[in-house]
Amino acid sequence: MLPHEGDVRNWLSRRLPSAAAVDDVVQEAYCRLAALESVSHIASGRAYFFRSVANIVIEQVRRSKVVHIDSFAEIEELDVMDDAPPPDRIVSGRRDLALVGRLIAGLPERCRRVFELRRVYGLPQRDVAEQLGVSENVVEQQSIRGLKLILKALAEAGAEDIVPSRLTKSSERSGTRSKD
Repeated sequence: MLPHEGDVRNWLSRRLPSAAAVDDVVQEAYCRLAALESVSHIASGRAYFFRSVANIVIEQVRRSKVVHIDSFAEIEELDVMDDAPPPDRIVSGRRDLALVGRLIAGLPERCRRVFELRRVYGLPQRDVAEQLGVSENVVEQQSIRGLKLILKALAEAGAEDIVPSRLTKSSERSGTRSKD
């Protein structure tokens, strides 16, 4: 959190009336962090720090007897600091991943096994060849074949946004002729 304190202070100084108020909010955020039993649930320190500070500011606005109209306008801006992708991108990514998983499962048996070991599990070509009892050349050819078949299926499904266009174009140029 310390590397982000300067950014938090700058952000707060544009929203709070005094440097003392900024100091109080930052100090309160550190106190809340120190009170946590574990920090293992924190995926992004920056996002967590900004969210904590935003929550403290919102609590102060709610508790104050006199509230400036500007405070309400700026409360909407408090959600901007989250580093997590928006929910629609998460859902879209999961859908894309499921589609690619189905395409991999639909590859011919040897091609699928080679592709999974090489591309999904990241095994070296030599290890895949030894494990499957084939030559490294076969592993290379089947891995390329699997990638071409998947790229072709994605293009046909209209899912070009999943894969950069340069990959689908090179796949179209080289064709997908190969045998199992």
